[in-house]
Amino acid sequence: MPARRTALAGSLAWGAAMGASALMSLLFVHWETLALVRSVVVLFAVGGALAFPLACTIARMVSRGRNRQTAFAAALVSFTAVTIGLTALIYALQYRRYYAEWHAEPFTVTWTLQLVFTGLVALYQFAVLGIRLYFPLGMAALFAVALWFARRSR
Repeated sequence: MPARRTALAGSLAWGAAMGASALMSLLFVHWETLALVRSVVVLFAVGGALAFPLACTIARMVSRGRNRQTAFAAALVSFTAVTIGLTALIYALQYRRYYAEWHAEPFTVTWTLQLVFTGLVALYQFAVLGIRLYFPLGMAALFAVALWFARRSR
C-alpha cells in the first residue's frame, strides 16, 4: 500500500482528474441537465478516488524490482483496469438500486437471475457509454500518473 499521504493526495488528484474528464466530455456534447451531469461527474470522481490506492498497490507489486519501462506499463494497465472496473461497479450498484423496486422477493431464483442480468446489463451499458467519458482528458491523466509512478519507483 502507498503511504497515507500519497494515497490521500493521489486519491484526491486522481478522482478530480476522472471527474474533470467526465465533466469535459459531457459539457462538450451539451448532455442532459446539469443535475444529471453532476451525478455522472461524482460517479467518475468517486470511482477514481477509490481506484488510486488499489491501482498503485497492484502496479507496485507487478513492477517491484524491475526497470522503469515495466513500472510505466504496470501503472498504465493497473490504473486503467482498476479505475474503469471500480467506476463500472459503482455504476452497476446504482443501476441495481434503481431497478430493485421491480425485482422479485430477495433470495429467490427469479431474484437471483434479475440481479445477475441487471448487473451484466449495467456493466455492458457502462462499457458502451461510460468509457468514452475518459477521453481525451482521462488519457492524458493516465499517462501523467504512469510517468509519476515510473519515476517514483526508482
